Amino acid sequence: MSKKNDRPQIKLTPEEFRYMALLHELTGVHVRDCIIDDENNRIIFLVNPDEVGKAVGPRGLYVQKLRKLLGKNIEIVGYSDDLEEQVRYALAPARIREVRITNRPGGKKVVYVSVEPNDKGMAIGRGGKNVARAKIILKRYYGIDFVIIA
Repeated sequence: MSKKNDRPQIKLTPEEFRYMALLHELTGVHVRDCIIDDENNRIIFLVNPDEVGKAVGPRGLYVQKLRKLLGKNIEIVGYSDDLEEQVRYALAPARIREVRITNRPGGKKVVYVSVEPNDKGMAIGRGGKNVARAKIILKRYYGIDFVIIA
């Protein structure tokens, strides 16, 4: 698997940094990263896995507040240094059976994710938004070009 120093250097925009500070002020959670996904009108926050519930808030209170304030959908995802674990967090709550990474010609990296048959739709998400979220996160941290759900 990738080591931390093999990873691309992540540069936050002032807007992403501001959103991270806002979530931290609201919840007290250590925010690892913030990704603005304009295509799906959402902001994806990565936090320590044990703080996901705290970041979401009771009955989704903090997510709702941020959605109203920023006018975008808010998604909270656990963060991991381990690629396979990050795939699991990015596609939660779908139950993952197996994660395989392959290299295609031209240096393209592909992650094949095998999920429980009943969870395939959940892993892909309406209009493919969950698999798109996983691809955005995995591209940013691991240089993954494609995520295929099987």
